[in-house]
Amino acid sequence: MLTSYDVIVVGGGHAGCEAASAAARAGARTALLTIRAETIGVMSCNPAIGGLGKGHLVREIDAMDGLMGRVADAAGIQYRLLNRRKGPAVRGPRTQADRKLYRAAMQDAIRQQSDLEVVEGEAFDVIIENGVVAGITCADGRQLHCGAVVLTTGTFLRGLIHIGEERFPAGRMNEAPATGLALTLERLGLRLARLKTGTPPRLLSSSIDWPSLDMQHADEDPQPFSLLTDTIINPQIACGVTRTTEDTHEIIRSNLGRSAMYSGSIAGVGPRYCPSIEDKIVKFGDRDGHQIFLEPEGLDDDIVYPNGISTSLPRDAQAALVASIPGLERAIITQPGYAIEYDHVDPTELDHSLEVRKLPGLFLAGQINGTTGYEEAAAQGLVAGLNAARRAGGGERIRFGRGDAYIGVLVDDLVTRGVSEPYRMFTSRAEYRLSLRADNADERLTPLAIDLGVCSAQRRSRFERRQAEIDQLRARLEALSLTPNEAARHGLDLNRDGQRRTAFGLLAQAEMTVDRLSAIWPELTGNPAWLTDRIETDARYAVYLDRQEASVRVLRQEEKRRIPDWLDFSGLPGLSNELKQRLGARRPGSLAEAQSMEGMTPAALAIIIAALQQHERSRNVA
Repeated sequence: MLTSYDVIVVGGGHAGCEAASAAARAGARTALLTIRAETIGVMSCNPAIGGLGKGHLVREIDAMDGLMGRVADAAGIQYRLLNRRKGPAVRGPRTQADRKLYRAAMQDAIRQQSDLEVVEGEAFDVIIENGVVAGITCADGRQLHCGAVVLTTGTFLRGLIHIGEERFPAGRMNEAPATGLALTLERLGLRLARLKTGTPPRLLSSSIDWPSLDMQHADEDPQPFSLLTDTIINPQIACGVTRTTEDTHEIIRSNLGRSAMYSGSIAGVGPRYCPSIEDKIVKFGDRDGHQIFLEPEGLDDDIVYPNGISTSLPRDAQAALVASIPGLERAIITQPGYAIEYDHVDPTELDHSLEVRKLPGLFLAGQINGTTGYEEAAAQGLVAGLNAARRAGGGERIRFGRGDAYIGVLVDDLVTRGVSEPYRMFTSRAEYRLSLRADNADERLTPLAIDLGVCSAQRRSRFERRQAEIDQLRARLEALSLTPNEAARHGLDLNRDGQRRTAFGLLAQAEMTVDRLSAIWPELTGNPAWLTDRIETDARYAVYLDRQEASVRVLRQEEKRRIPDWLDFSGLPGLSNELKQRLGARRPGSLAEAQSMEGMTPAALAIIIAALQQHERSRNVA
């Protein structure tokens, strides 16, 4: 084992695995420091990857040659494309995953990555030399030196589990919390706060009355996450669907005072969009029931994850709650649900590379930054790992913009706005979601991965071949055209304006498909479904995409227009005292970053621009 590396990544969860892989692919000698190597890639909460907004992140990680997409494909046991009936921009790929297969595939990917070493040990402190991070001190006294550190501590920073009146320190069930690092971050002067998340009780599958339940089946045409996945080889399973009852609600109401969430035991704020069952009953008590999905945790696993009843009620109340639900009357609880409270760092302490502003060389990724979800964590890990490698190698940091990727939206939201509750990605957070689709993630980001040297030869070859197929079909469609009169002879009703329409232009019509056009132009037959779907989407969005691309160009210009460190916001007349304080504390690095800050107004932004322009004029005169 080495004692000196370019990058050390602390934590083997979703953020840590992506960070370590990204840093190593970027050419950095990387150590993945984790307490136990056997827990690398563990899915600590729900057995699923993707979803609305989240699926976009997974596709983008894959486009950058990250791990999550291909690992999910190796473990996926129920693929479903969410929002299938809506527009392509808001469709969300998702799969349930076999926990054992996911962990095994992730550990295999980590083992196969060159320049990456797994080191077992507990990170206790950060070594700082001359104001810059220089390594990690382990709890056993070992010192590991490096040029950059990525902390991905998940829920382990002073983690505290709550089950009713019970509470005990833990990072997750049966694993010790990280206290040394929490004290280190406090000592460094970083702003910490408490957040909370939760998990439902686990059930024994053989004790569930499956025949009485409705079942939700996988899609007949499972769509992989990764460009490198040819086919899904795992059997596809169904999950059960049931609902809470009025008896369930009454049990919860009568035990609210014993719930950690409502007894005052928990100070941390929970996720609004993944509430506990107690929150659902208190806030939406007028509903006659809340849906629950019974998700098997694996193909040969007798444990079921009841998605929808996260709880911190006492054990006896959880047993009564479960028994009141149709199909679960005799269900056996193998592990109680619990809430976990933990420290996180205010993400406005970071810049867009996810580096701590006041401590060069220290990067943070995942739930330590106030997010919730595997996908959000992995996306941050990718960003932090790439930038840590570049910091260690003396390179310029990489920034993902809001117009480039959901990854850019995620990071920008965190570092400019901060969090008051665990942050979750949704398609509604992206202003440019028409162009930031899941189906074009490779086109948007793989060229960047190639430029950065983090893209495998296999992916590059497959990407270039796919892009050539897209370009060729589009060129054929744009070369074929007809007049309204010619269209009428083929049963197409067009505006009789005498203008020729290209085949690509005809696809903008709602009911038009490449297959229908092949009746007019037989040379259009024989294309794979993925290719025609992609071309039809591009054609229908073409007008809107042109407008959106103009907005994105403006945004990119603003992101590139830097605000220098010497600008004294406190000395700018016309800015409110409140905004001066926020700007001074935040130190936005660009006009785009300043524009997205809370409290920023067009007038205030104009004052900043005027100050920059005045400085430029005076410098030119001199």
